[in-house]
Amino acid sequence: MPIKHTDDPSAGDKLSFENTEIAFRHASNADLKRAYWLFKAININFLVKAGPPITNFAVKIGLPVKGIIKATIFKHFCGGETIAECGPTINNLASDGVGTILDYSVEGEDEEQVFDETRDEIIRTITRATGDAAVPITVFKITGVARFGLLEKLDAKDGLNADEKQEWEKVQTRVKRICEKASIAKVPVMIDAEESWIQDTIDKMALNMMRTYNKEKIIVYNTYQLYRHDKLASLKADFAIAEKEGFILGAKLVRGAYMEKERKRAAEKGYSSPIQPDKASADKDYDAALRFCVEHIDKLAIVAGTHNEDSCKLLATLLDAKKIAHNHPHIYCSQLLGMSDNLSFNLANAGYNVAKYVPYGPVKAVLPYLFRRAQENTAIAGQMSRELGLIIKERKRRGI
Repeated sequence: MPIKHTDDPSAGDKLSFENTEIAFRHASNADLKRAYWLFKAININFLVKAGPPITNFAVKIGLPVKGIIKATIFKHFCGGETIAECGPTINNLASDGVGTILDYSVEGEDEEQVFDETRDEIIRTITRATGDAAVPITVFKITGVARFGLLEKLDAKDGLNADEKQEWEKVQTRVKRICEKASIAKVPVMIDAEESWIQDTIDKMALNMMRTYNKEKIIVYNTYQLYRHDKLASLKADFAIAEKEGFILGAKLVRGAYMEKERKRAAEKGYSSPIQPDKASADKDYDAALRFCVEHIDKLAIVAGTHNEDSCKLLATLLDAKKIAHNHPHIYCSQLLGMSDNLSFNLANAGYNVAKYVPYGPVKAVLPYLFRRAQENTAIAGQMSRELGLIIKERKRRGI
């Protein structure tokens, strides 16, 4: 399905994130009402803290809560339980110029058979995306196809025994098969960032995949978490390698997702935290990364994953200042499904490449993802009131 973009060449000059008519044009009155009550509930810290253990217990003993979850928080933040169920969400987003990044969000598995099944599911997302502009990018986590403990051992540079060496070979084969499929299908694939104590191993794998598949066009992206104080330097060092060896660097830029866990582990184990000292430092590095990437956009491709309005405005300003087309194939903006629609849809309306992360998977398996979304939202100062305020504004505009 083609994605509709504006034909107005001066659209960037009119970019505003306050236009709720554009932001929620894809949402029905019923969608808005559900979002209103959902964000009101998420805004209550007690519910967010008490909800996960209560829900997990209810699911464990077989209480019929799946239907309630699927009709509320799951429906808002996820596309469905299967790729096929994501179809209406994909079409709905595409009708307003926003692409879909299918994100198989099953977490916490630890068996070889499950890793193979996850590899096959990721390949199915690539197959679904092939030839469809509505699904422009795909994504996966290395921990979806590899045991966390094995990655941790590799990062710590501990020696592997014979069984572990064989296990590691299987991991590398899975990752290569995914990237090879993406290359053949000409569908870019992003490798998500994870905890710092397994990230070096992930970074090396991602760079090796880029060496193989990014010689002529962008296929593989690695993710840089700029809430880490060392990641701006990593981005620049990786670009130097890519430039020297003659491949395109793919960089997904995010602020980060494991701050509390990272700081807690650093304190417990007595090492210096990799996390920036404050939000201002993370914002500074994120924006510096945007500037660096735009400066080298002919040899580098970016996905700017951000819910920060100032960073979105900065990227738009940089493109206009350098007279770079809003829909340049090396530049995407990305937000999560169900969040920051004012950014996603107003950017798309102004002609920028935008794609939403659309998580999917069995309701029970996706619960950790859903709870993390709720907990992250309450942790972001002002985020809930901002989301809620925009929904209220649009409901008033519609008279509902």
